[in-house]
Amino acid sequence: MSPNAFRVAHSDNSRPVRIGLAALTKMAFDGADFAPIWNRLIADLQNNPANAAALHDLSFIAQLTGDPQTGASLQSRALVQDVLFRSPCASKPPRLRLLAFAAPTDIGGNTPIEFLLEGSDVELQTLYLAPGLALPDPLPEHDVAIVTIPDSVETRPMLAQVEAFAPQWPRPILNLPQRIKGLDRDLLFDALQGVPGVEIPATGRVSRNDLADVALSDVILHDVIADGAFPLIVRPAGSHAGKGLEKLDAPDAIEAYLAAHPSDEFFVSRFVDYGDADGQFRKQRIVFVDRHPYACHMAVCDEWKVWYLNADMAGNAEKRLEEERFMVEFDEDFGRRHSDALAQIAARIGLDYFAIDCAETRDGKLLIFEADNASIVHNMDSPEVFPYKAPQIRKIFDAFVAMLDKYARNAEACAA
Repeated sequence: MSPNAFRVAHSDNSRPVRIGLAALTKMAFDGADFAPIWNRLIADLQNNPANAAALHDLSFIAQLTGDPQTGASLQSRALVQDVLFRSPCASKPPRLRLLAFAAPTDIGGNTPIEFLLEGSDVELQTLYLAPGLALPDPLPEHDVAIVTIPDSVETRPMLAQVEAFAPQWPRPILNLPQRIKGLDRDLLFDALQGVPGVEIPATGRVSRNDLADVALSDVILHDVIADGAFPLIVRPAGSHAGKGLEKLDAPDAIEAYLAAHPSDEFFVSRFVDYGDADGQFRKQRIVFVDRHPYACHMAVCDEWKVWYLNADMAGNAEKRLEEERFMVEFDEDFGRRHSDALAQIAARIGLDYFAIDCAETRDGKLLIFEADNASIVHNMDSPEVFPYKAPQIRKIFDAFVAMLDKYARNAEACAA
């Protein structure tokens, strides 16, 4: 389709609605038995083999139950039949319609927009892009669009596709691809270096052979990263959720690391010890909506590799009390201390919606680990165990919907 030929249709309510990633993930989070849902979806497909929404839900269930290969196969079958999928909406008719551009990735790939729209009166339709997949003609009715595609070697053709048609798209597009492509670890350093109050080690992207050579000479290490020094943090390029992430304390650790990780390319940076005096490491996730920062969570752990799950926040009341203070007092405490740095981070990254994982160094700087447009923000935690979370997460959800409203209103005003 020529960019000049884009046409927007009236709403099509006949399209099947997916159960959706958010609802299915919540079921998995709560330990639900997926067998009855799986069997019902299979029966739906037997009655209507063209039900691509059922195939997509089956793909989600397969991945959530630990079978990514079956999930990928089911997703491919769904996309052969259709590239556009409706998600549940709390309001009929919806007050606002959002179109999300997505890539055929695993369930942790695209921005999980469904969670952000929980309980809202915004209808979400997800349009999958990939080489060989045609755009629907006419386009689905929508008030605003958003790019949920992450940056990776596999998804760059899809980001390039959006970048090409974005100037002619008939509605506003949030999270433009050229900004998403600046989030990769080596590029993020380029974007944020020099921000007052921010600590971000230089990150080098190195080949397998170059990483092996780092073990031989400090000169080679400084060629890879200007501030390079052991201990080093190493991870395979393109990895997520800490897969392959290791701290190498000395050059002689590189050979064993390479033997255990067959990747061809790696990210390398110096290790910053952000442990506090009590021996604990504290990592915060901050979400930016329309350039305003919001507290998402804080994990406290006795290991430097901190994730919310390995921190055992649910099992430790003292840690939860600390997280509660961080979230409830964010605007007056953490957010105020780092307000200038957070404002510059938002401006330099330039996305409408993204998150950072960060910590505070011992000298009070904001240590940046990563920035991502696809970080999950959810309200699935038990209200009994985490009573303080829901009000704070709702702030993020409400801000996200308010941002969509603002862009839609501005577009209407320009068209008037």
